[in-house]
Amino acid sequence: MHTGPPSPRILLLGCGGWGQNLARVFHQLGGLAQIVDPSEGGQRAARNVAPGVPCAAEVTPAVLAAADAVVIATPAETHFELAERMLLAGKDVFVEKPLALRPDHGARLVQLAEAHRRILMVGHVLEYHPAIISLVQLIAAGELGQLQYLYSHRLSLGKVRREENILWSFAPHDIAVILRLVGAMPFQVAANGGAYIRPNIADATVTNLLFDSGVRAHIHVSWLHPFKEQRLVVIGSRKMVSFDDVAKKLVLYDQRVEWQGGDSVPVRGVGSEVAFAPDEPLRRECEAFLTSIATRVQPLTDGVSALRVLKVLQAAQHSLVTNGHPVCLPLENP
Repeated sequence: MHTGPPSPRILLLGCGGWGQNLARVFHQLGGLAQIVDPSEGGQRAARNVAPGVPCAAEVTPAVLAAADAVVIATPAETHFELAERMLLAGKDVFVEKPLALRPDHGARLVQLAEAHRRILMVGHVLEYHPAIISLVQLIAAGELGQLQYLYSHRLSLGKVRREENILWSFAPHDIAVILRLVGAMPFQVAANGGAYIRPNIADATVTNLLFDSGVRAHIHVSWLHPFKEQRLVVIGSRKMVSFDDVAKKLVLYDQRVEWQGGDSVPVRGVGSEVAFAPDEPLRRECEAFLTSIATRVQPLTDGVSALRVLKVLQAAQHSLVTNGHPVCLPLENP
């Protein structure tokens, strides 16, 4: 259990599949004061993962008044309305991804947080993974040389959503990490995919990102796949690196292609595992929210970074519905 200074009183909205994980961790950290979920199943889950924490079916004025900060883990289409309401009520807010379903709604939340001097955080949990943090450090130290190409695969035979397609359900994590690693926004986005289970809800997509530096990236996501794969590969001019989130391995390869006598020659070196802390990414993320509340410093995954991810998602969605027609974005550096 948390043994540091008193934690802020956290109100959790939603105790479904991922909300249960948030309930468990915030309860362990000692900050969970109340859970609200309208369903009997959600309330039952809340009692199991956070015994002793009061649970209600709706947000009453009394429930809201008793909270210092709010964590939103409800369906994506409710994120904007709930986050807006909580910010207007003067609460610090943590919203599960995506921040909203429209960039203008995301911009509205960012503006509200700034105007009311509130913390606004989004649940891009992969950015808190110790392996990703180590990868960011490798790139910053120049270990890979100049970035050239990245790709991310997030594939499984998973839970099919009724409300959001695979792009909006899986890809936000990969987009967030790629934007962090490249340190820039893409100027062109193109996406292709197909809907095979429900009409107009894509089950598999491939999104291509082109950056002004010449770096390219692609993201392949699917919940209609025979095996689970969560892999990120980064190619640099000096070395290459692979992160396998299923095998829990970060491997640095001393491999590249060099020009020798006018010919391109592969230089094949050995791969060496890069150690990273065994910390749970979700716990790190929840601790970051509590730290931001205490210090009043916006977290790594703040509203501004979430808005950039939304812009890329919207561009990809526009491209998806126009059979892969590229969408251009204005140049912007994080």
